[in-house]
Amino acid sequence: MSKIRKNDEVLVMLGRDRGKKGKVLISITDKDRLIVEGVNMVKRHMKPTAAVRQAGIIEKEAPIHISDVKLICKKCNQPTRVGFRFLEGGNKVRVCKKCQEVID
Repeated sequence: MSKIRKNDEVLVMLGRDRGKKGKVLISITDKDRLIVEGVNMVKRHMKPTAAVRQAGIIEKEAPIHISDVKLICKKCNQPTRVGFRFLEGGNKVRVCKKCQEVID
């Protein structure tokens, strides 16, 4: 179970994009990396193919390490670390370390 998942709102803490907020588009769990919307933009020279009709220099998001971001809690609206807790029914849920609210 990953601490940061797809569609979570995160704040970048390190790197050239420090301070930017964005939504997680893709979580690459085996490499501990995330692709965050509008963060770590790189330029790629692309040929026209069936998948990419627009040729030329294209800007897209590159993966960023999961340790370089913090989850933004929806309850307290602050960047926080993520913990885990078991509910009465035995379900494992993510918990905000600052306000102790359930994230899921």
